[in-house]
Amino acid sequence: MSDEQTNACSQQMETGKSITLKRRDVLLGGGSLLTAGIAAGILPAGLSEPALAQDSPPPNIIYIVADDLGWKDVGFNGSDIKTPNIDKLAADGARLGQYYAQPMCTPTRAALMTGRYPLRYGLQSGVIPSAGSYGLSTEEYLLPQTLKDAGYKTALVGKWHLGHGKTEYWPRQRGFDYFYGALVGEIDHFKHASHGVKDWYRNNKPLQEQGFDNTLFGKEAAKLIEHHDAKTPLFLYLAFTAPHSPFQAPEEYIKRYAHVEDEQRRLYSAMVSVMDDEVGRVVAAVEKRKMRENTVIVFQSDNGGVRDAMFAGESKVGKNLPADNGPFRSGKGTVYEGGTRVCGLVNWPGKVKAGDVDGMIHVVDMYPTLAALAGAKLGKNKALDGMNVWDAIAEGKPSPRTEMVYNVDPTGGAVREGNLKLVWAASLPQRVELFDLGADKSETTNLAEKNPEKVKELQGKMEALAKESAPPLLIMEAIKLTFGAPPVAADPSSLFNQLGD
Repeated sequence: MSDEQTNACSQQMETGKSITLKRRDVLLGGGSLLTAGIAAGILPAGLSEPALAQDSPPPNIIYIVADDLGWKDVGFNGSDIKTPNIDKLAADGARLGQYYAQPMCTPTRAALMTGRYPLRYGLQSGVIPSAGSYGLSTEEYLLPQTLKDAGYKTALVGKWHLGHGKTEYWPRQRGFDYFYGALVGEIDHFKHASHGVKDWYRNNKPLQEQGFDNTLFGKEAAKLIEHHDAKTPLFLYLAFTAPHSPFQAPEEYIKRYAHVEDEQRRLYSAMVSVMDDEVGRVVAAVEKRKMRENTVIVFQSDNGGVRDAMFAGESKVGKNLPADNGPFRSGKGTVYEGGTRVCGLVNWPGKVKAGDVDGMIHVVDMYPTLAALAGAKLGKNKALDGMNVWDAIAEGKPSPRTEMVYNVDPTGGAVREGNLKLVWAASLPQRVELFDLGADKSETTNLAEKNPEKVKELQGKMEALAKESAPPLLIMEAIKLTFGAPPVAADPSSLFNQLGD
């Protein structure tokens, strides 16, 4: 690899000298209060100590994200799609039964990078569109920046989708030493373009390259591992674009599923198999470098599989969408379990017990958890909503998380307290639903009328969060594009043609 590909990108961020504990920091986010208290010096410093013994070397971290993968569309959750490499990681690792992401792509990636709910910085609504000029606030101190401070080399291979309209939002400017892949949310998998505009980069430079994007991602990640100096811990964020639409795959993979009658399901399945093969390629590269015993691998989807064409993206799709979210209601774009409870696993030989982990874990928890494993010190980041859940992952102990925000935006949202989950469509016509996920994980029985006090209590928490939320950047962008764009005028000559003149 060239010097340009491996040189560190200098990152400098101001650090606050004081932290004010606001009401939002204690609402449905125990990690916020903990982190803010440590940073402000009002809680014992021992609470922020790394999860591993002080003499243990920091692990390599490979964080793999699938794009729009259905909960059931992996073998270890019962799929007929063949995913032997992912299944092997799941069999030997922790299978996260209640792992939650945000309802859509940009918010989940932002939550991972910040350890904070997207409502804190305006990314709670939708995703950054191709024409969007906004991005993840540069006031946020991201996970790769924190890991760089702890001595890590950091790399992103794959999809970013946290800002492309200005270079200040790009990965190399946000803590990644190396970037290879796409900036926007959806590209043609062979042409590497969005709306005909090329979106393919190495570091900050456009790149012309042939091949299926997800295959290229796997090869690039493996090459990066092969050339990595094993004396330095590595944080590799590998973000596939599979199986996000458009549904495309190399012909040899499509042939594997010739028996599948539905064309979209056939193509979707082929895309998942490409991703699985590339996961296998990356794990093999780690093993070849004899790094496996000190490498933790995380795998998750960014949200549930798509069940409504409204949330399929910018490509044209058919009515019978192929993703399968198993027993969970609905899918991507909704706060129901099918949109937010995602397949997830953590694998680390000798450090993570194999088995099912049923405790509640949210993607915001990964920031403090991985920072603790890395021996990184918090403090430059803003107050976290996440909390360290390593003991729950590694040992199967109860998760410290008992409450969670699915999302809150001007149209409504959802929150959870214990097993009780409130879904509130606040815009007219209103809809209020209360579910007991312990008894009804498919969200079929609405208990709202039987529990008016609990509904009122959870609505109060959502309203408090809404008052403290940053304005949704997507809405602000839509207003700007709608009312700031020049008028569209018809050609007057068409009038004469219609009149026969």
